[in-house]
Amino acid sequence: MREKIADKKERLLKIAEVFDEIYKDADCTLEYDDPLQLLISTQLAAQCTDKRVNIVAKTLYKKYPDVYAFAGADEPELREDIKPTGFFRNKAKNIIACCRMLIDEYGGEVPQDMEDLLRLPGVGRKTANLVRGDWFGLPGVVVDTHASRLSRRMGFTKETDPARIEADLEKLIPPERQTGFCHCLVYHGREYCSARRARCGECPIAEYCPKIGV
Repeated sequence: MREKIADKKERLLKIAEVFDEIYKDADCTLEYDDPLQLLISTQLAAQCTDKRVNIVAKTLYKKYPDVYAFAGADEPELREDIKPTGFFRNKAKNIIACCRMLIDEYGGEVPQDMEDLLRLPGVGRKTANLVRGDWFGLPGVVVDTHASRLSRRMGFTKETDPARIEADLEKLIPPERQTGFCHCLVYHGREYCSARRARCGECPIAEYCPKIGV
């Protein structure tokens, strides 16, 4: 029998309440001091761990302290600076182009509007939603590898395309919970529900999860 939207919402809220208890400090695991650093670190985190990005970021943001420094960066040099994060050629090119557009069209400031963020080179919906949620406090569903995997296992979506997963979750998660719930999915994915192994026997939300595909 197909689960109704209302029932999915109720089940998700029960999961969210458990998450509230066990992941009280759930937050973005990238380290940043301003929206530009969050924007760039999120771009660097593509196909890379947040832990490694944070290591690179410590020296990166000292060398390039603001949008003007990144916009005027020597591309081959920036490639070397971010090389440990992988895909460094595309990332360096996009970061420089992104910062130049921020200066040319947004007064050097990171915009909060979704359409404006998506115009920036190297910025997709995941990055835009993360910046909107974590810096500006706006609703947004961040679909990373954990959110994608867990939302399917939990029966909240059947989709594999991130944009469609985002749309499905957006219908279920109250706006004020979207950012926090997505951070909790990351924590839960690492702790109990990894790609290789789902520890359903120890999982604190097992009673609310249909364990699809596990």
